[in-house]
Amino acid sequence: MINIFLDDLRKCPNGFILARNYQECINLLTQNQVSILSLDHDLGSEYEPTGYDVCKYIIEHDLFPKSVYLHTSNPVGRMNMYQLLERYKPASMKLFMYPYK
Repeated sequence: MINIFLDDLRKCPNGFILARNYQECINLLTQNQVSILSLDHDLGSEYEPTGYDVCKYIIEHDLFPKSVYLHTSNPVGRMNMYQLLERYKPASMKLFMYPYK
Protein backbone atom coordinates (compact mmCIF):
# COMPACT_ATOMS: atom_id res chain seq x y z
CA MET A 1 0.00 0.00 0.00
CA ILE A 2 1.21 3.49 -0.81
CA ASN A 3 0.16 7.04 0.05
CA ILE A 4 -0.07 9.61 -2.77
CA PHE A 5 0.28 13.38 -2.45
CA LEU A 6 -0.96 15.19 -5.59
CA ASP A 7 0.32 18.76 -5.76
CA ASP A 8 2.13 20.85 -8.35
CA LEU A 9 3.90 23.13 -5.84
CA ARG A 10 3.84 21.97 -2.22
CA LYS A 11 6.52 19.88 -0.55
CA CYS A 12 5.58 16.22 -0.21
CA PRO A 13 5.04 15.07 3.38
CA ASN A 14 6.96 12.12 4.78
CA GLY A 15 5.38 8.78 4.02
CA PHE A 16 3.87 9.91 0.71
CA ILE A 17 4.83 9.53 -2.93
CA LEU A 18 4.63 12.82 -4.82
CA ALA A 19 2.58 13.20 -8.01
CA ARG A 20 3.05 16.63 -9.60
CA ASN A 21 0.27 16.29 -12.18
CA TYR A 22 -2.83 14.35 -13.20
CA GLN A 23 -1.01 11.71 -15.25
CA GLU A 24 1.55 10.91 -12.57
CA CYS A 25 -1.28 10.48 -10.06
CA ILE A 26 -3.31 8.25 -12.38
CA ASN A 27 -0.24 6.09 -13.06
CA LEU A 28 0.29 5.58 -9.33
CA LEU A 29 -3.41 4.87 -8.73
CA THR A 30 -3.62 2.25 -11.46
CA GLN A 31 -0.38 0.48 -10.54
CA ASN A 32 -0.73 0.35 -6.74
CA GLN A 33 -3.15 -0.16 -3.91
CA VAL A 34 -3.56 3.22 -2.21
CA SER A 35 -4.12 3.78 1.46
CA ILE A 36 -4.18 7.61 1.54
CA LEU A 37 -4.67 10.02 -1.35
CA SER A 38 -4.18 13.71 -0.60
CA LEU A 39 -5.47 16.00 -3.36
CA ASP A 40 -4.77 19.51 -4.55
CA HIS A 41 -7.29 20.94 -7.01
CA ASP A 42 -5.35 23.36 -9.21
CA LEU A 43 -2.40 21.70 -10.95
CA GLY A 44 -0.57 24.34 -12.96
CA SER A 45 -2.27 26.25 -15.73
CA GLU A 46 -6.01 26.49 -16.21
CA TYR A 47 -5.67 24.06 -19.12
CA GLU A 48 -4.22 21.22 -17.03
CA PRO A 49 -6.45 18.49 -15.61
CA THR A 50 -7.27 19.11 -11.94
CA GLY A 51 -7.74 17.15 -8.76
CA TYR A 52 -11.42 17.06 -9.70
CA ASP A 53 -10.47 15.15 -12.85
CA VAL A 54 -8.59 12.65 -10.67
CA CYS A 55 -11.76 12.22 -8.59
CA LYS A 56 -13.76 11.49 -11.76
CA TYR A 57 -11.16 8.92 -12.85
CA ILE A 58 -11.26 7.21 -9.45
CA ILE A 59 -15.04 6.88 -9.70
CA GLU A 60 -15.11 5.78 -13.35
CA HIS A 61 -12.47 3.09 -12.78
CA ASP A 62 -13.43 2.04 -9.25
CA LEU A 63 -9.98 2.87 -7.84
CA PHE A 64 -11.04 4.15 -4.44
CA PRO A 65 -8.27 4.51 -1.85
CA LYS A 66 -8.95 3.81 1.83
CA SER A 67 -8.88 7.55 2.68
CA VAL A 68 -8.92 10.83 0.75
CA TYR A 69 -7.80 14.19 2.15
CA LEU A 70 -8.43 17.46 0.32
CA HIS A 71 -5.52 19.82 0.99
CA THR A 72 -6.28 22.33 -1.78
CA SER A 73 -6.40 26.08 -1.12
CA ASN A 74 -9.21 26.45 -3.66
CA PRO A 75 -12.49 26.46 -1.66
CA VAL A 76 -14.72 25.91 -4.70
CA GLY A 77 -12.49 23.11 -5.98
CA ARG A 78 -12.46 21.52 -2.51
CA MET A 79 -16.25 21.54 -2.31
CA ASN A 80 -16.64 20.15 -5.84
CA MET A 81 -14.24 17.28 -5.15
CA TYR A 82 -15.85 16.57 -1.78
CA GLN A 83 -19.38 16.50 -3.15
CA LEU A 84 -18.42 14.25 -6.07
CA LEU A 85 -16.54 11.77 -3.92
CA GLU A 86 -19.15 11.82 -1.17
CA ARG A 87 -21.82 10.91 -3.69
CA TYR A 88 -20.02 7.92 -5.21
CA LYS A 89 -17.56 6.63 -2.62
CA PRO A 90 -17.99 3.22 -1.03
CA ALA A 91 -19.00 3.22 2.63
CA SER A 92 -15.55 1.92 3.57
CA MET A 93 -13.71 4.99 2.18
CA LYS A 94 -13.03 7.86 4.55
CA LEU A 95 -13.24 11.39 3.14
CA PHE A 96 -11.79 14.51 4.80
CA MET A 97 -12.17 18.16 3.75
CA TYR A 98 -8.84 19.14 5.23
CA PRO A 99 -5.13 18.30 4.88
CA TYR A 100 -3.62 15.15 6.32
CA LYS A 101 -2.22 15.98 9.78
